[in-house]
Amino acid sequence: MPDTQVSNSEEHRFPCDQCGADFRFDPSEGKLTCDHCGHSAAIEGTGRHAQPIRELDFAAAINAQLPDAEIEETRVLSCPNCAAQVELGGADHASECPFCATPVVTGTGIHRHIKPKAVLPFALDERSARKSMTDWLGGLWFAPNGLKAYARNGRKIQGIYVPYWTFDADTKSNYSGERGTIYYETQTVMRDGKRQQIKVPKTRWRAVSGKVARFFDDVLVLASKSLPKRYTDALEPWDLAALEPYNPEFLAGMRAEGYMVELQDGFAQARHQMERVIERDVKFHIGGDRQRVHNVDTDLNDVTFKHILLPIWLAAYKYRDKTYRFVVNGSTGRVQGERPYSYDDGHTLGAVHPFNIRCTDIRLIPI
Repeated sequence: MPDTQVSNSEEHRFPCDQCGADFRFDPSEGKLTCDHCGHSAAIEGTGRHAQPIRELDFAAAINAQLPDAEIEETRVLSCPNCAAQVELGGADHASECPFCATPVVTGTGIHRHIKPKAVLPFALDERSARKSMTDWLGGLWFAPNGLKAYARNGRKIQGIYVPYWTFDADTKSNYSGERGTIYYETQTVMRDGKRQQIKVPKTRWRAVSGKVARFFDDVLVLASKSLPKRYTDALEPWDLAALEPYNPEFLAGMRAEGYMVELQDGFAQARHQMERVIERDVKFHIGGDRQRVHNVDTDLNDVTFKHILLPIWLAAYKYRDKTYRFVVNGSTGRVQGERPYSYDDGHTLGAVHPFNIRCTDIRLIPI
């Protein structure tokens, strides 16, 4: 698995001004809370008082011309199992990888990145996230009872901010294609020994060309390689209108994964998303009953981006020598994960599709 970075450093620790213990961000209150003395403190410059989130120029970033203030460096350790990279703080010398539950003990390295510009704060606390996860597990067919109990009573789940890119672009597209108009021809056919007349649909095509334009705002691209994209995609939608300007206080008590999908690769994915939308726009503009699109030539202008962090509760459980991972949208509580299957608590089923199960699909695999 490609390298990833997860920060858990002392930079994300904030002392309580009453007792000196570490604050943590409390999703239920939207404040910093001290578990030692109960004191809480508001995070300044949020909500209505927040400054506008500034986009960065894509061309400047690609040409390494971003200001130094937009760049940061982090020290990381590498997971020997899945290659995720975890930053340790203070006197820590080892940690458990949040992505596969493997102890992390390997050497360090320095990584240089574009700083986050915005964060979507956690809205669900750990208890609510765990309930969402166990309810989801409880609703699965054939989920092993042992895993359900282990997840319900297991260790603490991790709150992790996962990196994404967003892209804005102003697009203008010239296209050529054909508009199809359906008409009907009457034909005579024999049915049951009798002649019958039926109407057969035909399409008359006419060459067309034109222009469409669209401004894309916040095209979202996952910048992590630690979690399967099918899981994180299924956690959508995200309320990007609720993004706050990046403030490390939101990360107090949490972790933040560094991006491993580079900016240019992220833009290639965003461009693919844009092209699908533009093709739909072109078909709508062509009109008629049917459409053929032969060529689309798109100009992109004013391309900007930002690096953002979105909240995910992550559980990685080792059960009978296999790691199961579950992710919970830290804003909405939506759950996705690897589906375990069990005939009983002594056998595990193969990866049967949950919505298309037949008796012949079920086979026992020894563990």
